[in-house]
Amino acid sequence: MPFASADLFTTAIIVTALLLAALAAIVGILAYRSWKRSRISPEERERQRRAALVAHGKMGDATVLEIRGDLLLYSYDVRGVEYTASQDLSPLQAQLPADLTVVVGPVMVKYDARNPANSIILAEEWSGLRVIQPRAAGEDYSASAAPSPDAIPPKS
Repeated sequence: MPFASADLFTTAIIVTALLLAALAAIVGILAYRSWKRSRISPEERERQRRAALVAHGKMGDATVLEIRGDLLLYSYDVRGVEYTASQDLSPLQAQLPADLTVVVGPVMVKYDARNPANSIILAEEWSGLRVIQPRAAGEDYSASAAPSPDAIPPKS
């Protein structure tokens, strides 16, 4: 009979070890899934970078050198140092004019004062493009924004 209690003790240790290993595996899988969900996508990280530059960036003059597909190449100088940079405009297509050739030339740039190489020309809430939107055909350029006296309804 002494051997039966030894077998029971060994079986209990094996079962306990297996349960602890299963628990550790489950905790590890849950931690990994939680970490994966908490990671920020590259697109969201870029959107946050643009938003930070819009909120806290300094403005300066820049020149758009060329446009290659969705890539805008521009140069600007800060405190005597010339920077050449590019910006991917694919997520910002709605803010671009139909004819991209009008964008080439002088523009405004927003850059980080602590890291001037971190810059943008266009963001969701801000645009450094100096593109004048054409007025609709037949629109009067001398018309004021104030309503005409005839448009004000009389008081009753």
